[in-house]
Amino acid sequence: MHFCLHFIVVVFSASLLPESKATTDKLDVIALNSLFKDLNSASRLKGWKLDGGDPCGDVWTGVACYGSSVTHLTIPQLNLGGYLGQLDNLHNLRHLDVSSNNIEGEIPYGLPPNVTHVNMACNRFIKNIPHSLSFLTNLRHLNLSHNLLSGPIGDVFTRLQSLKTMDLSNNKFTGDLPKSFGSLTNLTELFLENNNFTGSVVYLAELPLITCIKRSNAKKLESLDSSVSTHHSHIISPSIDFSTAAQTASPPFANISSAFNLASRRNPTVLLTNTENTARRKSSFAGELKFSTNPKEYTVAELQLATNSFSEENLLGEGSLGPVYKAEFPDGQKYRSFLFKAFAVKVINMASLSFDEEEKFMDVIQMASQLRHPNIVRLIGYCVEHDQHVVVYEYVRNLSLEDALHNEVFKPLSWGLRLGIALGIARALDYLHSAFHPPASHSNIKAANILLDEKLTPRVCDCGLSVLRPLTSNSAKTKVRTSRNHLVGFMDTASEIAIMNTGYIAPEHGQPGNDNTKSDVYAFGVLLLELLTARRPLDSSKPRDEQSLVEWASFRLHDSESLQQMVDPGIRRTFPARFLSGFADIVSLCIQPEKEFRPCMSEIVEALALLSQKMGTTKSNTAVGGTEVEPLLDRSFRSTQTCFVGSPTASLAIDGT
Repeated sequence: MHFCLHFIVVVFSASLLPESKATTDKLDVIALNSLFKDLNSASRLKGWKLDGGDPCGDVWTGVACYGSSVTHLTIPQLNLGGYLGQLDNLHNLRHLDVSSNNIEGEIPYGLPPNVTHVNMACNRFIKNIPHSLSFLTNLRHLNLSHNLLSGPIGDVFTRLQSLKTMDLSNNKFTGDLPKSFGSLTNLTELFLENNNFTGSVVYLAELPLITCIKRSNAKKLESLDSSVSTHHSHIISPSIDFSTAAQTASPPFANISSAFNLASRRNPTVLLTNTENTARRKSSFAGELKFSTNPKEYTVAELQLATNSFSEENLLGEGSLGPVYKAEFPDGQKYRSFLFKAFAVKVINMASLSFDEEEKFMDVIQMASQLRHPNIVRLIGYCVEHDQHVVVYEYVRNLSLEDALHNEVFKPLSWGLRLGIALGIARALDYLHSAFHPPASHSNIKAANILLDEKLTPRVCDCGLSVLRPLTSNSAKTKVRTSRNHLVGFMDTASEIAIMNTGYIAPEHGQPGNDNTKSDVYAFGVLLLELLTARRPLDSSKPRDEQSLVEWASFRLHDSESLQQMVDPGIRRTFPARFLSGFADIVSLCIQPEKEFRPCMSEIVEALALLSQKMGTTKSNTAVGGTEVEPLLDRSFRSTQTCFVGSPTASLAIDGT
């Protein structure tokens, strides 16, 4: 039976104790500095700074604090542009209001984890609601109305039992209402009008909605839904009795103020009709925003110019799919509101492809280009000119997690950093597994495929490309590395497949009907062991009974003395030993031989987040994406390696599964 084991998690509540000295928490300062930059350093944000400052001690527009913690961020109607970066470092923020501005791009995946009120109405947000919304268990009021959100709404409401009011009206949502609507057991006000929903509204029938659709009407809708004989979704007809609701529709744009208007409406309602909404749009919305939904197509000439004709000086490394080069554009290139000056260009050694195989390649590129997560390397574009198959990524600093853990030129990563890195990777995998239908998987998780940027935030790369491996040329050669600067021999693709087990491969690999998301969980468990011990997953230099990290560690995870001895000697006894048992429990479940007993990534994220909060890593000197950054340590991390390069030793030289 396929099921997920559930961790017992405790909702973390930050203790907001007043302090006599109004010095803002450094993590909050960094988050607001970053937000100021993302909002194009708007002049209307008086007192805000790009670096440093004291939002709680000084006067920053829209910022309110309790003690040293930022608790309210209310900056509506300021004509702000730019976009919202990640906000998940604002751990004590309760109220977020950025409504009635001109903020564009996507709603950030990283949202304040303890927020109770969110108002992003009347902006230019596109795409869909991020899956991370489901982690905001304290959320009570949500307003995303009057934006450009589109597509089906995912099942992102499962854990939001605290949610009381929600307005998703005046967007471009399509498809069925999500099943998780039915779990909103405290929802009293819901606004969905002026979208393009189709299908059943049965999930609304048992909600404690006040008048809106009256309960009697909801029962009628349920009855109507059960009587439909076809299996296809039916359009919700405007002829259904919405007379009560029609009188209390969402107000015009001009009436939506900086206050959260949902709470002030006397007769809340649910409207699902598809009436025209252009009159309720800001006049500036008249011209549709030109956001590309497809990856950028490059020419060979463009990439030759940017890589100095794919010169040796621009070579970042060699992987099993082909070489990777650094590409630089003098004036940068703008892509979806982001300006990039450097890219990583991966040249894939493809065999001669059939028409169907070419289509498969394009499907992979199209899917991978849609991935939007702060812990995933962004795929920018591709090139298929002159039978070339090239993939273009954003450029991230040349430091892989493998180098950071196993290269002696670097200082040991602190336990807090390792825990934060693990949490970032887990969030990326949870996004892949949960935000798509059918679920996407990485299928090649390992330390060499994790980049650490300038702030040591983990960035997972090569997402989705593992399925291209069968399309690569049989004559493609992979360089086998024994050290950073020495190459010894070559290995053809067939040989690579024969010895591809580098220690991350799940026992069920290759079996029919294999669930690759569960294989990702196994590989992530191995990665957690690697972070804990600083040992490689397979190491032929060790005694025979210690060569496999999983086999060596499995029987030691639940013995406290052995567990402490497993910790990387470089950080042993630098943190309380009591935190090890919780970490070991997570590892033990991830590396279960039977995939059915491995947890879902969403549960792993919750467990690691709880452990991180208990450890206090979120209160470190500086942090981005949940990871602790130590300035002196950061300066020591300078490398020419990249996640596209094979491992430094021959035993781990193969980049792939």
